Amino acid sequence: MNIIAFSKALYSTWIYYSPERLLFDSGEGVSTMLSNKIYAVRNVFLTHGHVDHIAGLWSIINTRNNAMGDREKPLTVYYPAGNRGIELYADFLKRANNELRFKLEFVPVKQNERIPIREQSSTTRYIKPFSVVHTYSETAYGYHLIEVRRRLKEEYRSLPKEEITRLVKSIGSDEITETYEKKVLTISGDTVLLKKEDIIDTEILFHECTFLKKEDRKFNNHASLDEVIELVKEANVQTLILYHISSRYVRSLERTLRKVNIPGTRILFVHPEKIFEY
Repeated sequence: MNIIAFSKALYSTWIYYSPERLLFDSGEGVSTMLSNKIYAVRNVFLTHGHVDHIAGLWSIINTRNNAMGDREKPLTVYYPAGNRGIELYADFLKRANNELRFKLEFVPVKQNERIPIREQSSTTRYIKPFSVVHTYSETAYGYHLIEVRRRLKEEYRSLPKEEITRLVKSIGSDEITETYEKKVLTISGDTVLLKKEDIIDTEILFHECTFLKKEDRKFNNHASLDEVIELVKEANVQTLILYHISSRYVRSLERTLRKVNIPGTRILFVHPEKIFEY
């Protein structure tokens, strides 16, 4: 199990990615549902400042400060630079919890900024924020978790294994390989439909899906199932996970998804009344 999530439109949304101890958004109830796992969280990435995505921060801070877990682990909260709602809430949280036993930082980030997550000789991973459209009154981001990998250069890919082994011994692996960047995880946040370039080739895509049909929405600030399905076709997404779903659509969504087939893509969804595990 690498991912735990909960998402009910208007109420609470959060996604915990355990391999890197990342929490994307922190809706109400996140501490209760994650329980002791809350001490493992190193970094929180907020997509925007609506209450159903940030209300759980207070309980995270309070639990880590007062319960019997490790009280000394630092916590860093990243958010879209200039998001006034988050800045006001962050100021309140710091004033309301002025005797913290751990280091708490709120860090504004800009789109396309590179935020290091893991930098080792064998593994390099970083977060890359990208701009999304939710409401016109505030800045909102989605996030990519990107891993730097190595692969054979194109001119060597058709060679037999024995020849590749010989080349590695004679000239070294660095000479016949190249680095490339792979999107391991993409989080849409609340938004209208993402752009094709934002999702292409990602391994796991969390895309919001508030509505079943685009005709159901009154304002252009959320995505619908029919739009998301069309977007993901031929995008080489390994796993699509729909979230931020309105409770009224659950049964009809299940029926509709039984009829959807995107070759090479597994489709799952976060039930708005249940904790999701993947």
